[in-house]
Amino acid sequence: MLNKIIHFSIKNKLVIGLFTLALICWGTYSVTKLPIDATPDITDNQVMVITVSPTLAAQEVEQLVTFPVEQTMVSIPGIKDMRSFSRFGLSIVTIVFNEGVDIYWGRQQVQERLTIASKNIPEGVGTPEMAPVTTGLGEIFQYVIHPKKGYEDKYDATELRTIQDWIIKRQLLGTPGVAEVSGFGGFVKQYQIAVDPDKLASQNITISDIFTALEKNNQNTGGAYIDKGPNAYFIRSEGLVKNIEEIKNIVVKKEGGAPVFIRDVAQVGFGIGPRYGAATRNGQGETVTGIVMMLKGANSSAVISNVKAKIAEIQKSLPEGVEIEPFLDRKKLVDGAISTVSTNLIEGALIVVFVLILFLGNLRGGLVVASVIPLAMLFAICMMNLFGVSGNLMSLGAIDFGIIVDGTVIIVEAVMHRITGSRARYGGVEKLTQDQMDEEVYESSRKIRSAAAFGEIIILIVYLPLLALVGVEGKMFTPMAQTVSFAILGAFILSFTYVPMMSALVLSKKTVHKQNFSDRMMKAIQKVYAPIINGAMKRKLLVVSIAVALFVITLITFNRMGGEFIPQLDEGDFAVETRVPVGSSINQMISVSQKAQTILLKNYPEVKQVVNKIGSGEIPTDPMPIEAGDMMVVLKPKKEWTSAETREELIEKMQQSLSVIPNATFSFQQPIQMRFNELLTGAKQDVVLKIYGENLDVLSDLASEVGRKIKSIEGVEDLYVEEITGLPQINIKFNRDKIGQYGMNVEDVNSAISAGFAGEVAGLVYEGERRFDLVVRLDSASRVDITDVQNLFVSTPDGQQIPLSEVAEISFKPGPVQIQRDNAKRRITVGFNVRNRDVKSIVRIFRMLLLPR
Repeated sequence: MLNKIIHFSIKNKLVIGLFTLALICWGTYSVTKLPIDATPDITDNQVMVITVSPTLAAQEVEQLVTFPVEQTMVSIPGIKDMRSFSRFGLSIVTIVFNEGVDIYWGRQQVQERLTIASKNIPEGVGTPEMAPVTTGLGEIFQYVIHPKKGYEDKYDATELRTIQDWIIKRQLLGTPGVAEVSGFGGFVKQYQIAVDPDKLASQNITISDIFTALEKNNQNTGGAYIDKGPNAYFIRSEGLVKNIEEIKNIVVKKEGGAPVFIRDVAQVGFGIGPRYGAATRNGQGETVTGIVMMLKGANSSAVISNVKAKIAEIQKSLPEGVEIEPFLDRKKLVDGAISTVSTNLIEGALIVVFVLILFLGNLRGGLVVASVIPLAMLFAICMMNLFGVSGNLMSLGAIDFGIIVDGTVIIVEAVMHRITGSRARYGGVEKLTQDQMDEEVYESSRKIRSAAAFGEIIILIVYLPLLALVGVEGKMFTPMAQTVSFAILGAFILSFTYVPMMSALVLSKKTVHKQNFSDRMMKAIQKVYAPIINGAMKRKLLVVSIAVALFVITLITFNRMGGEFIPQLDEGDFAVETRVPVGSSINQMISVSQKAQTILLKNYPEVKQVVNKIGSGEIPTDPMPIEAGDMMVVLKPKKEWTSAETREELIEKMQQSLSVIPNATFSFQQPIQMRFNELLTGAKQDVVLKIYGENLDVLSDLASEVGRKIKSIEGVEDLYVEEITGLPQINIKFNRDKIGQYGMNVEDVNSAISAGFAGEVAGLVYEGERRFDLVVRLDSASRVDITDVQNLFVSTPDGQQIPLSEVAEISFKPGPVQIQRDNAKRRITVGFNVRNRDVKSIVRIFRMLLLPR
């Protein structure tokens, strides 16, 4: 079979040439369509269910929201794992599917069961929704919206957030490849009715009366139409409130013949609701950020280019003085990784060409062999496109050109050797005819082809086990094995089609060979090598003994070596997990963030800008409490660094500088690395220990003990012991006897508490296409401390107003910070990052300390 192909290739040079040209055209086109990224996406095949419950504590979130969602999802076929996270106001359930499950089928199954889960969740608690179809590599572009110089007083954090939500986000969502855009920081604009409890009591008005008045005075309707003569007149009422003045003039009730307006019992104006996230930039105060999330499977390089073009277009439509500035751009990392790969490939190809020409001693032969390199690469890229393999540091960086041209070298060398010996076969001719040349190439290729094919097949078989890997290992190494296999397969096909054809066409037909530098070099090498091989053949036992001894030494050395899964990719920026003590306010976290940013910008000229995302964003795929934040430190290119030469050295110096900030911890990682860790294990650190149990206090004690044991291990940095208890809460314990005496019920009392402090939406106010919540809550002066809770007036069925303390015991009581579960089992994490040491040796010591024999 192979002989016939070789013969056809030599006799039909034009056909093979056209096929080669077609390969070049197809490969060039495929290069433009190849998905490009920095690293393979190793995120699990997962669907995230998010439920926002602004008024519930962690215990209630777990009991009323998380548990029903978990129970309804557990019956879906193909589930590999299930993780959940319950915190004040937020529930996240992550359903991890097996790799063979189509993600859209999985989302359909989840959506069907969400209908059932919603019925099991009490009304008004929250509505579970699926997160966008994105992955750990999905956060491809992050930006800040800030006023230009001279406009700082014109745009506050509320105005900037409104611009983000209603101008920037709406236009970005139409960009191809964008799954979602999440806003972060600033204040969400509301029309707020801040009621005065004393005025309510004096007018004998309840918060329920306020809600009723607002609902009945904020609506449009229609009356069909009147048919009169040749025309039809359609009827439409305009009862929606349009501004603050109209809200103020809404009548709540009529008392003694005089109407009581909203303005008589409340302050009406623009306000903000309770927030669980913020953003700061460069130590200059609060700002607003946006995160562009890429659709799973999209080409990140193309999506980023589309987003940048759209941002430039959006910038023209923004109000004067507002600017969009990116601070995390994945294309920077992608371009860096591809530049590294391209440089290595080009340098490798040049080295291979040089060695080929040097050892073959024939420029034409060396160029024929070298030409297989780009052709095999184009073939590999075509196959990568067909099989959905992206180009990245792992897939493209693993290609070895020496392996690719192995079979080609054998064939070309055999052809050159046969041409030299053909003089005797053709009666001493000095130059072969084309037919004679074709025959010599065919004979030499035919004889050596089986040996060359056998060598290439052996190399190919070496990579086959990698294709059997699954999970994270499979996602990381399978693309590498596929790409190398494609390249070897391309070289294999070329070696018995293109190479024989080109050898017959371009190699010298002269049968006389003059000795050159390569021949003299090989003779010198042979003089050294021949005695060594002869001596080895005479002393077989000694050679075998040395080989066995070296093998044993290698095994011992290997077992004592450290180990890493893969070397860490230098992303060029830092992601610093910033934390303050549990129970700290968001303003305290903002203050610490600004201090840290100022220190870094003042002391390190390599820092370009610093943005800190505190708490949770609009779409909380990265849920953090308000006492934690991810500080993105954007660095200049490494060649411009002056404070340190290496990443580790710079981290150590920055940590030392930040240590002056009291009651704050700073854990240094990299943006993609941190997101991968979090999505794979539920924690952001490099190494994580999970402890399972039901009692939160016991779990907390065990985690603290583990933390004390491992903090002194060399290489352990940024130790993090998850805090799951100790959140300060104002606890309201109802006295059911007293509630019964007044003829009240718990639901009405809860509604008063929720509306008074969290605020309740009573409708919407429209500003053109924009719409804002109309919220009722107590004024800020009545939401200061525990006495305001105790003195909150609640209404009895007979219209009497009594303080909440009459029917409930109100006190400070610590509660759970957050509750995390794996497969319905509660757990706590102890994590740390690893620096200046390998992971394997640290984990070995870790196990010895925790699991003594």
